[in-house]
Parts: sequence; structure tokens; C-alpha cells
Amino acid sequence: MATATLTLTALRIGPADHGRRLKLDEFIEAEFEEGWVYELARGVVEVTEVPGPWHGRIVNRLARMFIHYDEQHPGRINYQRPEIRLETRRFLGRRLEFLAVCRVVVNYRAGGGECRKRLPGMVSDRHPDQAIYLDPEPSGHKVWTKWVPHIVDEVVSPGGEQRDFVDKHEEYLRVGVREYWILDTEHRRMHALVREGDTREETIVPESGIYHTVFLPGLQVRPAELLGPASVLRGFAGSELIIS
Repeated sequence: MATATLTLTALRIGPADHGRRLKLDEFIEAEFEEGWVYELARGVVEVTEVPGPWHGRIVNRLARMFIHYDEQHPGRINYQRPEIRLETRRFLGRRLEFLAVCRVVVNYRAGGGECRKRLPGMVSDRHPDQAIYLDPEPSGHKVWTKWVPHIVDEVVSPGGEQRDFVDKHEEYLRVGVREYWILDTEHRRMHALVREGDTREETIVPESGIYHTVFLPGLQVRPAELLGPASVLRGFAGSELIIS
């Protein structure tokens, strides 16, 4: 007796699928043509070119800033969300119990290819340029749906102003991200949006300014250092023009 074998072919997505409507599960299970960046935005596939080196250098500076902080502040106490636990010690033969404030560290720092934020209700799947997770990852399946970073960073690409300032702002707010930092390369400043209930309080940090976040005490965020030299202009094709 012959047995029929059903072979399922994975959906393959490429640049021609920009604007195509998909369900979140379809997008997650799809295969992607290399050389492009893919996100799902409210059920619509967004395909963009891989950002140029100017973008990558800013993201690298962000990553190095967080790595340096993590190395210089091991076990830093986060007083905004201290973890309290009951500890037991023995002293002079007696058993003593007391409440201890545990030190909270950066649990995970990730770039665009190392994390994603999935929003089933909004049918979106995002890849932040940088994300800082202070809480441990949740157990079970669908980690990227359940795990919410405290801080998310995006570097605005040419033509991506609507996506970074409006669409992702709404999505990150809805999912519970506490701080959303936008590095605006055109106006050379940083927008720090801090969650306040169901809205955000925005602070515009000029190029020469310094920003402090309550979630990483002691960190000094300097837009000038992250953005790099102003003499480097980005081209709309992702190239760089160096002014001599």
C-alpha cells in the first residue's frame, strides 16, 4: 500500500513582498531572502535595505556604552525596582531571618539580530537596534512575546521617521517598554520617552547634553559621543560622504 507524504514548503519572503499582508504566525515561520531587513507592522510586511555603516557605527557605540556600564557596575542596585527576598543567617548559634535587597544587573543586552519584540494584538514583529532587559527571561514558549525590555533604542534611518517616531513609539508603549530612546541623526539629538502610565513623558536631549536613566544608575548618555562626528553625512542609499 502506497503512503503519501505531505511536504510543507515554508513561505519565502523577499523585497517584492513589501506591503504584503501576513498573519504573525506566517511571518514568524517564513524564510527570508538575505540582504534585507524585515519587520511586520500591523500585519503588513516592511522590507528595508540594510542600513549603511553610519547606522551600524552608532549602534556599535550604543552597545559598547552598555557593555562598559555592565563591566563597571556589576550588581548595581536598581532602587526603582529593588528585589527583596528573605535570607537566613546563623549568629551565635541562633537562626536569624531578615529582608535583603538583592543587586539587580543587566540581565541581557541585545541588538537587532539577537532579540525581537512580538505584539500579537497589533500583529507586529520588531527588531530594536538595542534592547536592555533587567528581568530574567520568562520560562516556557514564546519568550519574545512575553519578555519586555526596560530600555529600547532605535537609530532613525532615512525615510524611517514615521516608523521610529510614531509606529514603534505606540507599539513599545503598548507592550510595556519603560524607556524608548530615539537617536535622531538629522537633528543630532536624542529623544528619551519615559513611560508614565498609558502615555510617555518626552525629554529632548541636545547633542551636547547628558541623559540619566533611573534604570541604570550612574550611566551618562551623551548623544555627541553616540552620534559621532557631525562631518559624516549619510546618503539615502546608506553610503557615507566624508567632508574634508
